[in-house]
Amino acid sequence: MNSLVAIVGPTAVGKSSLAVELAHRYGGEIVSADSRQVYRYMDIGTAKPTPQEQSIVPHHLVDIINPDESFNVAMYQDMVYKSINDIHQRDRLPFLVGGTGLYVWAILEGWNIPKIPPNTWMRQELEERAKNGDIDGLYQELQAMDPSAAEQIDPRNVRRVIRALEVCHATGKPFSQFRTKNPPAFSTSIIGLTAQREELYRRIDSRVDSMIEQGLIEEVKGLIDRGYPPDLPSMSSVGYREITQFLNDEMDLSAAVQRIKFETHRFARHQYAWFRLDDKRIHWFDINEGVEGKVLELVTQLKG
Repeated sequence: MNSLVAIVGPTAVGKSSLAVELAHRYGGEIVSADSRQVYRYMDIGTAKPTPQEQSIVPHHLVDIINPDESFNVAMYQDMVYKSINDIHQRDRLPFLVGGTGLYVWAILEGWNIPKIPPNTWMRQELEERAKNGDIDGLYQELQAMDPSAAEQIDPRNVRRVIRALEVCHATGKPFSQFRTKNPPAFSTSIIGLTAQREELYRRIDSRVDSMIEQGLIEEVKGLIDRGYPPDLPSMSSVGYREITQFLNDEMDLSAAVQRIKFETHRFARHQYAWFRLDDKRIHWFDINEGVEGKVLELVTQLKG
């Protein structure tokens, strides 16, 4: 049976650098499981693999759509399965790498995602409510209609909240009921990277400072100059939203940077709801306890 290695965990914990090292060593290729790295022109704020890293190891599902194009987990799943099949056919080892839990488990568990077309009228109505500040109301509505789905969705991920409500209204059934599973035809080993909270927050804060130094403000200006408005789902993600507010004189740069750090801390905590430390499927490694040797041993066993 073909194999796949998944590397998961919270943001800024070191997944990408470990993946490049492992893929280079074991003749592998990296498949991104990051919902923001799919967008072109959004490099710094998404901590996208550098050109050098991408030259060392082939990367898939990076830079595949423009920031104003629609993208969803069903599209992602189709593309990833094709990429994994192609990698296997070339007798190489795929590494699924990223912190977007929705994307990771859709692949590893083989979710059968509902093929229910968008209801344009309803979506516009729900989006209008969100724009008018009723984001909490939308999430509370989802909690009432489908508590299981709400538990798995970040309340500030408006696009996912709206999609879940859309499916609930269209079918009269909870969105979560459609998540049946058809496990894929490859064996999987899941590596989880973690760190104590204080260390993780330090790494996040350092990364945010580095993003500013690398030119995140100029990157956001460039996106706006290309005609990508701030209300796009891609532009409303952490980092881009706050820098846009700074550019619009809604907050000063110091406040924007602190807000990015705060929201990224919150996002990291939410990621642990997807990748639970007590999940026996995940081989967890604390990055401060000598990860490399143990991980190499695990992957060597997998390659067999």
